[in-house]
Amino acid sequence: MRRTIWATLAFVTLGTGSLVGVPSPAAARDYPWCIQGREEGYPGYCGFQTYAQCQATASGRNAYCGYNPRFAYGQSRTSPRAFR
Repeated sequence: MRRTIWATLAFVTLGTGSLVGVPSPAAARDYPWCIQGREEGYPGYCGFQTYAQCQATASGRNAYCGYNPRFAYGQSRTSPRAFR
């Protein structure tokens, strides 16, 4: 019984420890280029720093690259509290 408890505890500890370095999905939306298409929708996956990176990923797929709307319309990344 004790072995089962320790094994479960070790498994849970290792499983949650591997999630520490995973970036959040919101972090991927802060880049200027988005891959768009039928599979990705709009605005798509906006995780590309350069147009060339986006084009390389879109190559061979039914997808294209577009500018991230958050950048195109000048949406600020700072919170409103920063100006108080």
